[in-house]
Amino acid sequence: MTFRSTTLERAYELAREGRCRTVGDIKIQLKLEGYERIRESLYGGTLNAALRDLCREHYAPAEGHVEP
Repeated sequence: MTFRSTTLERAYELAREGRCRTVGDIKIQLKLEGYERIRESLYGGTLNAALRDLCREHYAPAEGHVEP
């Protein structure tokens, strides 16, 4: 049996991995990974603020990436 993280758990994992710069980036990645009902799972100001803070803390641009 393969374990798959819930949408919320995976959102936190993505925020800590350092590849997502924004909550929008997290939502895009979740969609690419086949998660559904993303908007409903990541609803709320407190949750979005927590994910945003984690993204800011852990974001590391890919090598060769130039920030706008």
